[in-house]
Amino acid sequence: MDPIRFMVVSGFLGAGKTTTMIALGEWMKEHYGETAIIANDLGANLVDTSLTQTSGCVVAEIANGCICYQMDNVVDQLRRLRDKAGAVFVMSDIPGCGVGALDHVYHTLAAAHADEFTLSPFTVIVDPERLRMIMPEKADINLPEELVYLLQLQLEEADLVVLNKCDLLDEADVRRYVDFLKTAVPDIPVLCISARERTGIAELADFVTAHTTQLKNFSVRDNHEFEQAEAKLTWYNRRMFFKTLGGEKIDMNAVVEDVIEEIRMGLIERKRNVPHLKTFATSGNGDFNKASLIGVDYEVEYERQFLRPHKNMRMIVNARAVCESRPMARIVDDAVDVVCERYGLDCQVFFTECFGMADEGR
Repeated sequence: MDPIRFMVVSGFLGAGKTTTMIALGEWMKEHYGETAIIANDLGANLVDTSLTQTSGCVVAEIANGCICYQMDNVVDQLRRLRDKAGAVFVMSDIPGCGVGALDHVYHTLAAAHADEFTLSPFTVIVDPERLRMIMPEKADINLPEELVYLLQLQLEEADLVVLNKCDLLDEADVRRYVDFLKTAVPDIPVLCISARERTGIAELADFVTAHTTQLKNFSVRDNHEFEQAEAKLTWYNRRMFFKTLGGEKIDMNAVVEDVIEEIRMGLIERKRNVPHLKTFATSGNGDFNKASLIGVDYEVEYERQFLRPHKNMRMIVNARAVCESRPMARIVDDAVDVVCERYGLDCQVFFTECFGMADEGR
């Protein structure tokens, strides 16, 4: 049996890893063969799983921990996707500020399973706004210096750097960003895409199927600065169900927007930030809203909004916040209470978890 291809997609919070995997997966399914996506994060009830399931690709989930520390599970999932779904190409992301999968995942698979899996280039997605933090202008986008360090580590880990969201740049800016990347990481290829607009995806597909990883020796084990950076983040995940008290249909897009806005204002009041907040809301029948916020100073970005009013919706919130876990939990609780009162809603909460990487017991 020929080996199947496997690729890890890394990148900073909000860089567009999931959107890139969906765009690439859809192209690969049409032109290369059956393609599967593994959604991975430290918590459960993942927005990315719900979103990728709308893509038409085969979707699996590895939750409650980075794939770096679940290698038996990773191998099992890859074999299942190969044997049961017929996948010939599989992608997995890692948690949004994750570093170290090259060491933990790629080197482990290369040493123990080279006959089963061909490793495509370890791919790091970057977006122009976050990249400005380490460019000559040293943009201050209200994130701690420790997170800037994580972005630099991610670039160093890459076999391939993909500049996403190029549809938001003019040609001169694209050249400026690419020139910077070629200087910052001179031995690493750089490609430009817009995952949302589906531009540059064919070129990305050609590269990751024609090349393999360099298997560089890169590790963050016993790296104190890396541990300090991770300790800045809190993970928040919630799954809930909203319904109108009177049974009438209302604009649920406004409800989603106000939940996010109330969380934003709570963070601003406490002088905290959220490098990435994602929501996925659905009323069934294929109608859904997918929203993303990459910081309290930014506008909400919508992958898609509800097409019509509804009387209820299921909603998942995933947030990666620069905020202590207890205040973060209170911020979201308060936001939901305010929005329920504003729109005359009842909210049932089915699942909540909120933890900091430095919390005792983690």
